[in-house]
Amino acid sequence: MSPQTSAESPAGRSAARSRSIARTRLPRSFWLLAGSHGVNDLYAGSVPAILPFLVTERHYSYAAATGITVAATALSSVVQPLFGHLADRRPLGWLVPLGMLVAGLGVGLSGLVDLYAFTWLAIAISGVGVAAYHPTAAQAARRLSGGSSHVVGLFQLGGSIGSAAAPTLVAIALGAAGVRGTWLLALPAVAMFVVYRLGTRDLHPASSAGPEPTEASANAREQEAPLHRDDWRAFRRLVAVIVCWSIPYVGTVSFVALDAIERFELSNGAGSAALSTFVVAGALGTLAGGWLADRLGRIAVVRGGYALALPAAALLLLAPALPLLFLGSGLLGFALFLPFAAQVTLGQDYLPNRVAMASGVTLGLALSVGGLLAPVFGAIADARGLQTTLAALLAFVALAGAGSLLLHDPRPARRS
Repeated sequence: MSPQTSAESPAGRSAARSRSIARTRLPRSFWLLAGSHGVNDLYAGSVPAILPFLVTERHYSYAAATGITVAATALSSVVQPLFGHLADRRPLGWLVPLGMLVAGLGVGLSGLVDLYAFTWLAIAISGVGVAAYHPTAAQAARRLSGGSSHVVGLFQLGGSIGSAAAPTLVAIALGAAGVRGTWLLALPAVAMFVVYRLGTRDLHPASSAGPEPTEASANAREQEAPLHRDDWRAFRRLVAVIVCWSIPYVGTVSFVALDAIERFELSNGAGSAALSTFVVAGALGTLAGGWLADRLGRIAVVRGGYALALPAAALLLLAPALPLLFLGSGLLGFALFLPFAAQVTLGQDYLPNRVAMASGVTLGLALSVGGLLAPVFGAIADARGLQTTLAALLAFVALAGAGSLLLHDPRPARRS
């Protein structure tokens, strides 16, 4: 029997699929999906951006402020696997616009009443909306992408842009109207809800689980055929890595603005610029990581991101001047998000029969662990200072890097 030709080999088929997807024009529904991801994640990014205003205007302690971060993640961590489980079994396309709308309305309500319990509950409702959105939206992005990390990276880029815009929008709205101005932040969700529903009316049957199928969809189904067995052991290792990723991520977005304000005596708006630098660089890292993962391999990109994150976190921690703090913040955001798209598609490939659940866990549930631990670091900040807290986060970056050494890629690297 003659050996397989390169074109007939798994690697050859994978490369051909990648080139085919690259040549395929992504449909309008994909860009609407990516846009809705941006608006949805605007509200996940708004929570840490609101914290400095709560600290200065309502005089919350660091522990109380990070309790708001728990609100955004506590219920989310419970319901996200449930949404993923349901989305794997029945069409839930309506959760994409509805989850985004609930996320926006929750944040919009959060500042209207000067009562901690009310603010906590409103942010918790917003977190449920974010949790409802992610599994079904990521499932649809997977179907449209054909399994390409680069295309999934474009979907993730939408979310990263929303997160990047959040500090600026929060600074404008709350800087002008105070904490009670959070209602202004709900407007993008209302507008995008209308645009998404009108723009996908002809693409979404009443029971559709997402945008219409494409050539990439067929490629995704073909690609998943040899990956029919769920690899729970590999998936658990990946989740452990993402948990270790989420702790420094949530810690950084919660404290980097507060640290800049305290260390260099900045205004709330100027401190938010440090957070903006982190999330804007994260958006660039998401796009670069997806592109590199399709060319160099997903595992190489994951490990490279964590290797770069360690010195970047050290620079952020030790920066003696404001420009170096911004540089460290940007480098850390870029490095932490390099592995993001690769980690999402790895999770989907580890559990090919449970794509929505895998997406929900990699996008949200594992991230929630960082949010649940935020009050611990808030208490450390109250007792020992923000610098000690940021230093403690370095250890988790190292753990994520070490855990990435145990990961494997269940499909060959794609090469153009």
